[in-house]
Parts: sequence; C-alpha cells; structure tokens
Amino acid sequence: MTTPRRTARRPLAPRVAAPRESVDPACIGRRVVRRRAKGMDAGAVAAALEEARFDARQASRHEDLADDVRGPAELAEWERIERLLADAAPDTVYDPDADDVVQAELAADAAADAAREAELRKAARVAARADELQALRQLGTLEQTEPREGDEAARDELTRRAGSYVQRDVDAWLAHALAAHLVHYRYPAARAVAADLLPTHLLAHAALLIELAHIAPGAGVGQLAFAARLAAADSEATGDLAAFLARAWSGQS
Repeated sequence: MTTPRRTARRPLAPRVAAPRESVDPACIGRRVVRRRAKGMDAGAVAAALEEARFDARQASRHEDLADDVRGPAELAEWERIERLLADAAPDTVYDPDADDVVQAELAADAAADAAREAELRKAARVAARADELQALRQLGTLEQTEPREGDEAARDELTRRAGSYVQRDVDAWLAHALAAHLVHYRYPAARAVAADLLPTHLLAHAALLIELAHIAPGAGVGQLAFAARLAAADSEATGDLAAFLARAWSGQS
C-alpha cells in the first residue's frame, strides 16, 4: 500500500476586512426624530418638543445618564425642526426630503460610503498584487516581471505580512525597474511618486545602479548585487557615491 503524497498548501492571503462603522448615538437620535416628525405640522412638533424637554429634565436627575448624547441630540433636533416649520408657510408639514440639512447629511454619508468602498477596492488590488509577486518569487521569475503602477503599495503589503522584515529580493527588483526606467517608470512623474513612497535604501540602490550602468552597460543583475548590500548597509553613503559617480560621468561627457 502506498502512502499518498501531500502537496504543500500555500498559505491563504489575509482577507481585506471591511472597516466597521462606529455607532453614533447622536446620529441615531436625529434620525429617529426625523422619522417621527415626518408629516407633523407645527403644533404636533411643538407637542413633541415639550415631551422631549420633559424627558431631558427627567434624565438630568440621573447620574448614570450624564454621558448620554442621544437624548440631547433628539432634543436639539426637535428644536431645529420647530424653527424650520416656524419659518415655513402656514400648514406646512415636516418632510425630511425637503430638509436641506438632512439632504446635506445624506450627501455627505454617500460620499463617505463611496470613499470607503474605493479604499476597500484599492486594498483588495494591493493584496492581489502582493499575492502575485509572492508567487513569482516562489517561481523564481520575479526578476523577469515588469513593474506596475502601485507596486510600491504591494511591496509595503509584503513587508507588513513578513512582520516588517525587509523583502530584499522585492526591493532589488523594484530598484532595478526604477533605475532602468521600465514601463511607467520612464515617466518622471511616476519616478517622483515612487521617491515619496519607497524607502531611502531602495532609492539609493536605484541611484547607484543608474551610475553603474554608465560604467558597465552590459552588467547583469547578479554582477550588481553588491549595490543592494551597500545600500542596505549605509543608504546615505550609497547615495553620496551615486552622486559622485554622476558628477564624474558628467565631467567626462
């Protein structure tokens, strides 16, 4: 009888969890008031306001309600609606759909929801790209992979997953792509964005690679591996060396 072989299972990538919205008792209170006030005229709102004021006086006698925010919010909303109807034409009833304050809040909520959805989609894209780069590393084909816009964030995600351990192979790959001006890195604006997002040692590595390419144009990635070690050991000195070589090269040309 043969024992079935077990294949190594690739660890699952962490799920991108949707952030939970914090509960806002004051907001809940205002919404409750608006639902209740819908269709009320000025007299009915005035009666409801008196009831809310009575409840507020009763609550003020209890120390355990001292931190309550929903009650005061409800009272303030009844007062606002009363003023709104006082300024309206006679026999006007309250309609949240015609309330500028309510509509502004709904628009703000919709914008916030859209922003949250966009952040979730962005996080999902970054996580998927990080998965892809990890798979390419395991296949040994990362060096042949072209960079994409947003790979700086994927690099950060891989570093986060590794407990802030520097991903030297990913950093070296990005440094070479940046130095060679591959794909979108051929545009100065993209390189400027990368300079704001990538760590100093990676940028110093890329700067040194650019100058070494002038000295040894045909040098392969393996031959220039020392540049990464120099940058990791002392990024400032590596940057100074790159600047020195750049000045020396410009003086010869």
